Amino acid sequence: MNKNLILILTLISIFSCKKEQVDLIVLNSNTYTVNNDFNKAEAFAIKDGLFVAVGNNNEIKGKYESKNIVDAQSQTIVPGLIDAHCHFFRMGLQQQKVSLEGTKSYDEVLEKIVAFQKEKNTSFITGRGWDQNDWDIKEFPTKEKLDALFPETPVAVGRVDGHALLVNQAAIDLAGITKDTKVSGGEIIIKDGKMTGVLIDAAMDFIKFPSTSLEEATQGLLDAQKISFSYGLTTVDDAGLDKSTIELIDSLQKENTLKMRVYAMVSGDKQEQIDYYINKGIIKTEKLNVRSFKVYGDGALGSRGAAMRTSYSDRENHFGALIYSPERYQEIAIQIAASDYQMNTHAIGDSANTWMLKTYKEVLKDAKNRRWRIEHAQIISEDDFSYFENIIPSVQPTHATSDMYWAEDRIGEKRMKGAYAFKDLLNKYGKITLGTDFPVEQVNPFLTFYAATIRKDLENYPEEGFQMENALTREETLKGMTIWAAYSNFEEEEKGSIEVGKFADFVILNQDIMQIEGEKIPKTKVLATYLNGEKVYSE
Repeated sequence: MNKNLILILTLISIFSCKKEQVDLIVLNSNTYTVNNDFNKAEAFAIKDGLFVAVGNNNEIKGKYESKNIVDAQSQTIVPGLIDAHCHFFRMGLQQQKVSLEGTKSYDEVLEKIVAFQKEKNTSFITGRGWDQNDWDIKEFPTKEKLDALFPETPVAVGRVDGHALLVNQAAIDLAGITKDTKVSGGEIIIKDGKMTGVLIDAAMDFIKFPSTSLEEATQGLLDAQKISFSYGLTTVDDAGLDKSTIELIDSLQKENTLKMRVYAMVSGDKQEQIDYYINKGIIKTEKLNVRSFKVYGDGALGSRGAAMRTSYSDRENHFGALIYSPERYQEIAIQIAASDYQMNTHAIGDSANTWMLKTYKEVLKDAKNRRWRIEHAQIISEDDFSYFENIIPSVQPTHATSDMYWAEDRIGEKRMKGAYAFKDLLNKYGKITLGTDFPVEQVNPFLTFYAATIRKDLENYPEEGFQMENALTREETLKGMTIWAAYSNFEEEEKGSIEVGKFADFVILNQDIMQIEGEKIPKTKVLATYLNGEKVYSE
C-alpha cells in the first residue's frame, strides 16, 4: 500500500477517535430531562455554560472528555428549579429584620420583637410573618401591649401575606393618621371607636418606614441568593420590584456578585415606572429579564382583603376591596397591551379574578402568545374558568395547604369548589406555573411539590388529602416548576429542561421525587446546585 495513503488513513483514524474537550461531564445519573417527551437520561456534557450533549454513559464517554467529571452515583437530577412567583428581594431584606413566621400566639410575637430589639436596638422596628389564623385566638391583635413595651420606638410588623400591618402608636403618630383618615383600597381597623393598630392593604402606605441603604439592599440580595441556591432555585420571578432595585440587581449580576437569574416583574403601583419601562422596551440579559408588570388586584384572604362577589361567610357585609378603581385597571391594561410587556395581576378573591379576567379579554382581544398571567388565581367563579384558555394561571400550592384549615369558614362551601383549583386551571390553559410566594410561605420548593401532588400538611392532614380532585400529577408539578415556568417567562428556549443548547442549570437531589412515597417528599434535600455548569451550592 502507498505509504502516503497509509499515513492519511492513520491520521484520519487518530482524529476520528479524538474526543471533544468539554467543561463538565456528569455520569451515572437518574436525570429527568423534562423535554417534550419527558425522557430520562444517564449522562450529559457541558461546555461554555450550555448543555452540549444528553444521553447515556457510553454515548457521552465515547464522544467527550473533561478534567471535571461528576459521578452522580445514581442520584436524581432535575433541571434548575424556577420559582414563578416569589419576593426574592423582600426575603433577603427580611434576614435583617425581626422574623415572626411560625408564631403561635400574639404573646410570642411580642417576645420575639422584644428579643430582636434587645439585640439590634434599632430606631424603627420592622419585620413580618405573624398570622392570627395560627393562634388559638384567631383574631387580629391590638396594639395596647405593643404601646406599653415600646412607647417611643415606632413598630410596624407585617402579616405573613404582606397585606396587613400591625403598628404601635409611635408609628401611627409618625404617619400622622387617625381613625378618621380616609382610605381607598384598604382599611384602618377600628374597635370600640379606637384604632387597633391593624392596617389593611392601602392603609399600610401611610406608615413611614426608614429607607433601605445600598449596603442593606446589596446584602439582602446576596442573602436571598444563598438561601435560594440551597433549595435548588436557579431562576426566581420577583413579583413587584422598583426601578432602583432592578438596576441594583443588574449591576450586581454584571460584576458576577449576584449569579441568580431574575425574572423581574416591575411594580405597577407607580405610573412613572410603567411609562419608563414601556418606553425603554424589554431588557434581556442571560441573568435578567425585565418584560412584565406586577399589578395588585386585591388583598389577601387571610386578612379579608381579597375582593369577593358576595360578602365573607364569617363577616357579614364585608366584601374586601379592589386596590384601584375598575377604570384604573383598564388604563393600565390598555397601556401594557399596546407594548411588548406582559401583565401579571395579583387576584385572590372571585370578584378580583372576574374583573381582571374580563379586563384582560377586552384589551387583548384574543391576541395569542401574550402570556399574560393571573397571579394566585385563588378563588374562581365557575363561569370564569373559561377565561383561562388564553391566560396563564400562576399559583402557589402551599397556599392551599396553609389556608385549608379556615378557608371554608371564610368563603363558604359553594365558593370552595372553585378555590385552589389547580387541575381545573391546568386543564383550561394546558400549562400551569408554580411558585411559593416566599417569604409568605417557605422558600422550600419541595413543599410546593408536596402540596401540589399530595395536598396534605406535614402532619398527614387531611388523611385523604385536601380537595384531591385538583391535585396535580408529579410530572405536571415538575413541569410547573421548570419548563412551564420558563414558558410563562418567555424563556422556554433557554431554560426549564436539560436539553442541548440550553443553559446548564441543574440540581442533584438526595432522593427521587418522582418515585418516592408521598410523605417523604418534604424531606428532599439538595446535594448540589449548578448554574451555567458552575457549582453554586453544595451540601
